[in-house]
Amino acid sequence: MSSKPAAQDGRRIVVTGMGVATPVGIGVAATWEALINGRSGIDTISLFNPERVKVKIAAEVASFDPEQFMTRKRARHLDRYVQMAIAATLEAQEDAGLVIDDSNAHRVGVMIGTGIGGITTIENGIHDLVQKGPNKLNPFIVPMMLPNMGSGQVSIALGARGPNIASTTACSSGSDAIGIAMAALQRGEADVIFAGGAEAPICELGVGGFLAARALSTRNDEPQKASRPFDRDRDGFVMGEGAGTLVLETAEHARRRGGRVLAELSSYASVSDAYHVTQPAPGGKGAVQAMQTAIARAGVTPADVDYLNAHGTSTPLNDKTETLAVKQVFGESAYDLPISSTKSMIGHLMGASGAVEAVVCVKSITEGIVHPTSNLETPDPECDLDYVPHQSRAVAVRVALSNSMGFGGHNACLLFKRWEP
Repeated sequence: MSSKPAAQDGRRIVVTGMGVATPVGIGVAATWEALINGRSGIDTISLFNPERVKVKIAAEVASFDPEQFMTRKRARHLDRYVQMAIAATLEAQEDAGLVIDDSNAHRVGVMIGTGIGGITTIENGIHDLVQKGPNKLNPFIVPMMLPNMGSGQVSIALGARGPNIASTTACSSGSDAIGIAMAALQRGEADVIFAGGAEAPICELGVGGFLAARALSTRNDEPQKASRPFDRDRDGFVMGEGAGTLVLETAEHARRRGGRVLAELSSYASVSDAYHVTQPAPGGKGAVQAMQTAIARAGVTPADVDYLNAHGTSTPLNDKTETLAVKQVFGESAYDLPISSTKSMIGHLMGASGAVEAVVCVKSITEGIVHPTSNLETPDPECDLDYVPHQSRAVAVRVALSNSMGFGGHNACLLFKRWEP
């Protein structure tokens, strides 16, 4: 993509619908209400017996019932991450008021990212393989575990026959799916794309694996206080699950069909640290480049950014490095920029986190409120910016930036603007 502003570089891309399934609620309204009131969705693990693992807590979508969104038979043939992707997408479609039929299905695409895919299906398959042998494996194991099946099954559910792509870039997957969708719309490959991310990693294999990497919080006695981004006493992230979907359209198509515009997706940047498999580059070089590129492509300046939704994982290294990166991009004005971490309340949704946080950015623009960073009780001296601690805040958000960073050195940044025709 060129460095010219998106509005001068072809098609303007707008958000016309949104849907989520998160640990604090099913649906955008329930999730937003919980976030602005600082409610946590972190609790003791119930999706499996955590007796054999040191970590006993996670952020589950506890109230999720797939049969509210599909038949029982279909639900049995889908991994949980796919079920939630469909749930979020159906809400987004209804929110957008978009009808898909033979007249437009070939111009409607789907791009759903996931960091891991059907890990619970994989774990169950390994168990069956060991206990019963290969001849007794579930015949649906392959289509259930593949990381492209969130996007594929959503396409089937919608009847969308346009471009269909699944991004797998660890914790940047949802943001990258949205950015890739934006570029496809600007190239004219579709009129509408359902874009987002989904993840359901809460199983022994998922929790045990990240615990072995020493990435998870072990604050088992205080689940709702375990995720504490930018706090001096943070000890790792809390694994979460969920899904988020945005309906992205060209502004021209939204106008023609009378669609309601929530915000403009103005730019996207994706860069690599090229440094380490899990650690961010020293000084946050990749994050700096991603933010600077997204800001430049949107045709704005750092001073124009009113809100930053941080990656903010609650890990010792990430929070410190992201803070350094923000200071390099925004200079002295970094101290005046409202920043918050959604993960303080819903945990780290892995490949779905960027998609849900994109929804948060759009809601911050439309509602004029930014949600708090919970559990910021003793600020880390090296994390000394305005993280909107404890309580939500009224902010006239015209430009919002969303950061996502993943294992492998992935850095993705999305920039949203208040819609001005």
